[in-house]
Amino acid sequence: MAVPDPNPLADSLPTDAAPPTLLEANAEAFKAAFRDHPAGVALITAMTPLGPVGLTASSVASVSAEPAALSFSVTRATGSAGGLLAAEAVVVHLLSAEQVEVARAFARSGAPRFTPDQGWSSLPTGEPWLAAAPVALRARIAHTLPVGGSALVVAEVLDVHLGERSPSLVYRDRRFHVLHDDSPQA
Repeated sequence: MAVPDPNPLADSLPTDAAPPTLLEANAEAFKAAFRDHPAGVALITAMTPLGPVGLTASSVASVSAEPAALSFSVTRATGSAGGLLAAEAVVVHLLSAEQVEVARAFARSGAPRFTPDQGWSSLPTGEPWLAAAPVALRARIAHTLPVGGSALVVAEVLDVHLGERSPSLVYRDRRFHVLHDDSPQA
């Protein structure tokens, strides 16, 4: 009995293409590689003994539907990131085009945050909530993994708020962009 080829495409792939130029995986090459990779924009908030903290993140990803879990990374365990890591719960707001100015404010150090004109409220559990965000996921940090100067966070989702759908906000090449529903179907 013949053993099936584990990779039936191996013989049909062209071999005359020039090999790629590979760069050393240093910080600059790594950043350049991800610069053109669009990512959804989120705002992660928490309440600390010193008040509310928050930051803009493009590293949020779903991990599991059952149990519901998500992940994100933060660059250091001080300031807002340190507050998030120490909090009992965080709220991950998935942003739309309407929240671009709030995303910018939370991406810049020293910019005004949690102002009344940004539309903040508090959940019954005390965490800051951006009511205009189309999605908010309240979560408890379950695991953190230090990686270089960053921390990878896995959080168990406790509550989900689904608001009105609107064009998504994404980050690509150091700029915010809007994805419209009229994009071509895949």
